[in-house]
Amino acid sequence: MHVRYTSGMNDIGARLDGVRSRIAAACDRASRDPGSVTLVAVSKTHAAAKIRDAYGAGQRDFGENRVQEGAAKIDELRAADIVPTWHLLGHLQTNKVKAALGLFDILHGVDSERLAAAIGARAERPVRVFLEVNVAGEASKEGVALAAAPAVAEAIGRIPDIELVGLMTVAPMVDDPEDVRPVFRTLRELRDAIGLRELSMGMTDDYEVAVEEGATFVRVGRAIFGPREG
Repeated sequence: MHVRYTSGMNDIGARLDGVRSRIAAACDRASRDPGSVTLVAVSKTHAAAKIRDAYGAGQRDFGENRVQEGAAKIDELRAADIVPTWHLLGHLQTNKVKAALGLFDILHGVDSERLAAAIGARAERPVRVFLEVNVAGEASKEGVALAAAPAVAEAIGRIPDIELVGLMTVAPMVDDPEDVRPVFRTLRELRDAIGLRELSMGMTDDYEVAVEEGATFVRVGRAIFGPREG
């Protein structure tokens, strides 16, 4: 399908190029292949038109935090034959599992064996999931406790039709990204100890540090789409 290149797309395309360049530079500092990092453009609160622009600029992975908000945009874009890889990044309630499975390709916020079992029970094909770990132990954040993560990962790995691909975390908000480097390093060490492949960590303010510490998926919204809308 031919996508007309608009001025809005130019802006988003330039921002995407900037983020990709920073990822490549972080990979270089860490002696990593930039191709080992997947950029997830976080489109929550932004209109489908912006996603269309980013898609036209070559972006193929997008993330939404809520099933209901994502559904409207995903359906609109499907009607225009725009079918990227969709990531659900926020916490998933068990009563929305069926809807989520019909919309999203990868679920990042799985934070319990119970939720994973509900996903497995509804799945009609293997579903890729991340186990969300609350590395910093923040009361305001979702995720399993660091100490409990190995046992929960093992239990999730036994559930039919669940493919546990890696670990995910949301780092604390800080002024200096270096302050959360230990959070990312801890998650990487846990991932290695468990024997998983992927790490979903790092957002607009700290994704470069996350890449240096081994992130394979970074979730970037504001640096691509601008401030939240709505």
